[in-house]
Amino acid sequence: MNSDRMEQIVSLAKRRGFIWQGSDVYGGMRGTWDYGPLGVALKHKIMQEWWSFWVEERSDMYGVDAAIIMNPKVWQASGHVATFSDPLVEDLKTGERYRADHLLKDSGVNAEGLSNEQLTAKIKEYGVKSPNGNELSEVRNFNMMFQTNVGAVVNDNSVAYLRPETAQGIFTNYKNVVDSFYPDLPFGIAQQGKAFRNEISPRDFVFRSREFEQMEIEYFVNPNNWQQDFDSLLSSTYKFLTEKMGLNANDIHELDVPEEDRAHYSKKTIDIEFDYPIGREELMGIAYRTDFDLSNIARVSGKNMEYVDKNSKEKFIPHVIEPSFGVERLLMAILSTAYTEVQEDGKTRTYLKFPDNLAPISIIVAPLLKNKPALVEKAKEVYNQLRKKYNNVSLDMSGKIGKVYAKADEIGVPKVVVIDFDTIEKDGQVSVRNRDDASQIRQKADEI
Repeated sequence: MNSDRMEQIVSLAKRRGFIWQGSDVYGGMRGTWDYGPLGVALKHKIMQEWWSFWVEERSDMYGVDAAIIMNPKVWQASGHVATFSDPLVEDLKTGERYRADHLLKDSGVNAEGLSNEQLTAKIKEYGVKSPNGNELSEVRNFNMMFQTNVGAVVNDNSVAYLRPETAQGIFTNYKNVVDSFYPDLPFGIAQQGKAFRNEISPRDFVFRSREFEQMEIEYFVNPNNWQQDFDSLLSSTYKFLTEKMGLNANDIHELDVPEEDRAHYSKKTIDIEFDYPIGREELMGIAYRTDFDLSNIARVSGKNMEYVDKNSKEKFIPHVIEPSFGVERLLMAILSTAYTEVQEDGKTRTYLKFPDNLAPISIIVAPLLKNKPALVEKAKEVYNQLRKKYNNVSLDMSGKIGKVYAKADEIGVPKVVVIDFDTIEKDGQVSVRNRDDASQIRQKADEI
């Protein structure tokens, strides 16, 4: 764990307009985060790259965008109403509640896969107290779904939930996709969107929050071929994380989750873990959900979820493999990977080494001096020229080129184009500074 590095990343993210505390002007709200102009740009690029890689570049994927508030029967059939809970303890003096497994982990105790009774025993064995130093209650389950009411009358029939995952919106549209497009197996349905979980102990910056975005695929397969399709999706995941997201392969680790720690619907789960500054934590996961979800929908709704094979005419309920990505966890991994400090001339230069495809701003154009009209006009001309070729080009008129470089480095801009007197008086070439090694070359603007 590198807490200093994490603090530096959080500080930079706030200072440069990537991520701010939610409702900060009113003192903030735990577990919520607001994304500034650069954070929004980075987030959108991550999601666009994901959609391009997993949906647009494949012939076996279909996209949907399901409603956030769904019929509560969805969550009854999926098991969320009965089982989607966290183990909590209560501070017996203040009444505040905490995740029991988190308190144990913070005390150096492994709490993976323990029952409530075992968690309670561990808390007593190691003398774990609340953050305020008080005695704790026994461990109890707390449902993490946000409950709301739909309509003008509030009663048992008006209860609904904010979705805790995007997956069920995919499953409820499985039959619609099959009836409309009749795709060959295997095929996938993809969705991006908000999900909500009433986390009792949101922590570690954007890693664990109450409102977040997911990018999920439910890949429908013939049960006879599930292992082959699972391995193919796992291989594609590594390619996506390293080639499209720029993560270091050495920081990515695979955990074959043991049966006692898997979700109730999973026959096999691979967690992809990442070496964050907060330690090695889950980045995303791939789960073999069998026919759990579609069979439950068929049972509760009474609708037929069978797929008819086009060739053999065999009827069966497809099994499902689910690659599930959290946008915020991926963004945090990208920030952690990109954050770089180098020593130059006795000073520390800090920059974000984003891959070009993820950099929120691709190029900054700046005049050497802001009080020289000829330089300013030429800078505007080059800026408009580059905007026709590249997205996210910015014009910086602050005039102090050292500060322009420092700002560009901290927000991860790959190239800074500077208009100087030689540009106007000699050959029309501009100075192009490279972010990663601070080197500069001269070239014509239309050759950049």
